[in-house]
Amino acid sequence: MPARVVFVHGIGGPRDPAGELEQWSTALAAGMSAAGHADQAERLMAGTPGSRAFAYYGDLFTAPGAQGDGAWSPTGEEADILAGLLGDVVASLVEENDAETDPDRRRAERRVLEHARAQLAEGTQAQGSGQILRKALDVATTLLALRPWRSVGTWVAPKLMVRELAQVARYLARGEDQAGGGSLDERIRARVLDAIGDGPSLVVAHSLGSVVAMEALHEHAGEVPLFVTLGSPISTRAAVWPRLRPHPPAAPACVGNWLNFWDRDDLIAVRPRLERDVVPNAAGVVPESRRVDSDGVWVHPAQKYLAQPALAGPVAAALRDSAAEAP
Repeated sequence: MPARVVFVHGIGGPRDPAGELEQWSTALAAGMSAAGHADQAERLMAGTPGSRAFAYYGDLFTAPGAQGDGAWSPTGEEADILAGLLGDVVASLVEENDAETDPDRRRAERRVLEHARAQLAEGTQAQGSGQILRKALDVATTLLALRPWRSVGTWVAPKLMVRELAQVARYLARGEDQAGGGSLDERIRARVLDAIGDGPSLVVAHSLGSVVAMEALHEHAGEVPLFVTLGSPISTRAAVWPRLRPHPPAAPACVGNWLNFWDRDDLIAVRPRLERDVVPNAAGVVPESRRVDSDGVWVHPAQKYLAQPALAGPVAAALRDSAAEAP
C-alpha cells in the first residue's frame, strides 16, 4: 500500500486536529506544486481516507500538572529543564545579535539580552522550582521586548510563553503520571504511534514533535521511508539532547531516510545540524540537515516550513516512489 503522510505537531495551545490536518496538507501541497510536483500535490489533497493523519497530543498537557486556573506547577526537574531551554534560547539570540549589521539595533538588543542572561544567573544555588518558575517568567518578560515576538505577537504574555515552552520540560521530565495509566511522555508517544499505524508512513514532525516522533519511531516496527524534521530542538544541549531516549540519540531502525530542515532565523532550532549529535542506525541513516529561508519575522511555524519547495519536493518524490512500489 502507498505510504501515508503523518504530521506531528510541536508546542502550543489546543488545536483542531482536522483543521490542522488540512492546513498542514495545504501548505505541503503548495510547496510540492512550487517544486514541480503538481501531480503529487493533487494526490495528497485528494487522497483516500487514512492517507493523511495528524497526530494530536496537545490535550494531554491539560492534565494533571495544570491547576484550576491553568497555571503550571512544576516539579524540580521540569523547572531545571525549562531554565536550560530559556538559556539556550538566550544564547541563540546572542549569536543572532552578534551578526546584526545595524549598530544601533545591535546595542539596544544586546542590553536586553545581557539583562536576560543576568536574570538567568541570579541565585543559581539551591533554588526551588517556584523560584525557577518566577525567574522564567521574568526572563520571558524581558525576551518579549525583542524581535520577533514584539513584532508579531507570537506570545502575547510571559505566562503564555512559559506555559508553552514548559511542554518541552514536562515531556522530558518523564515523571508525570496521568489518569488512564502511563506517564505523560508515554501517552504522547502512543498517540503518535497510533496515527502512524502499521503500514508504510512518511512522518513529518515539527519542533517538540520531532523529539516525540524520533523517540516513538524507536518503538515502531513498520516502514518509514522518509522522516522529516522541521525546526527541531533535538540538539539543544542544556535542555533536550542530554535527556533523549535512547541516549546518545540515534536514528530509528525503521527510518530509511531522514531530512532535517532549519531556518537561520528560527530561534527554536538551536544547534540545527542534527547529524553532529545523532548516531546512525544499522543502515547508516543519519539526519541530513538542509537550510531553508522563509519570509517574515517569525519563521518557526510548521506551515512556513512545509510550503518550502526544498522540503516539499523530497516528500513528493517519496510519495511517488511509495505509490510505484505499492502492489
